[in-house]
Amino acid sequence: MDSRNIIPVALRTIQLEASSVSGLEAFINADFQRAVELIAQSKGRLVVSGIGKSAIIAQKIVATLNSTGTAALFMHAADAIHGDLGMILPDDVVMLISKSGDSPEIKVLVPLLRNFGNTLIGMVGNTQSFLSKNSDIILNTTVSQEACPNNLAPTTSTTAQMVMGDALAVCLMELKGFNSEDFARYHPGGTLGKKLYLRVSELIVHNQKPAVKPGSSIKEVIVTITKNRLGAAAVTDDNNKVLGIVTDGDLRRMLENNDAVGNLTAADIMSDSPKTITSGALAAEALEVMRAYDISQLLVLDDERFAGIVHLHDLVREGII
Repeated sequence: MDSRNIIPVALRTIQLEASSVSGLEAFINADFQRAVELIAQSKGRLVVSGIGKSAIIAQKIVATLNSTGTAALFMHAADAIHGDLGMILPDDVVMLISKSGDSPEIKVLVPLLRNFGNTLIGMVGNTQSFLSKNSDIILNTTVSQEACPNNLAPTTSTTAQMVMGDALAVCLMELKGFNSEDFARYHPGGTLGKKLYLRVSELIVHNQKPAVKPGSSIKEVIVTITKNRLGAAAVTDDNNKVLGIVTDGDLRRMLENNDAVGNLTAADIMSDSPKTITSGALAAEALEVMRAYDISQLLVLDDERFAGIVHLHDLVREGII
């Protein structure tokens, strides 16, 4: 193949892969529904097994299930017959993944699994195979051909397996009512976790709480903003209720519009309808508000009282952006 064929071959591969995925629609049937309901109702785990490339897909499916609220365990088909069968418990459901359904390892493993008495789901690309004929439930992942030019290397077949596994996982999430709070419990680390659980109150805990009174002089306002390095100060009454905000931008506009500023107060230059957020809100929500209004800070309220300022820099520091 010369370089002129690279793009056509890549496009053909993508088209074949896409076709393998769309072809799965015909296989979402009563057996698929039974599989989802069985796994959801099981008191045990879903043990997923396979050999070769199917084993790699099995590992990915297990990872997806575990992270979305369905307890799952990977068991390599080759290792299963050398002791790993011991990981299967009486209440577990077993899912065996294979394109052909007739490989030597599958033919050895299936009778052993049947002897255990666990329900066996076969995710298989050949409905006439040994695995298909010996499974309680069949998830059909048949493809017309591999993207490999020799129709040998698992490509479209493994894509179909992965998508079928995703369909299982998403249906189980829906069935169990798995929501973003549940997701956060399983993903506490990294940026993804922080977006799901980090609260505004945790962002402002180390920040100062710059505030001035309506009658504060411009000098007091400038000193307060400069000292606390958050680009703004809240204007509050004697009960700590927010009346407005003065930002760096308000100070610049004041200087542009006034030659004499000595007699001005915070009340003269403040914005009287500042954007606010509660201390219990998610940090990701604060980011959404800042983006919506193209601002870099929000006043934080706790029981309708001024609690601090969350700044765009706080979100950057925590990796929310």
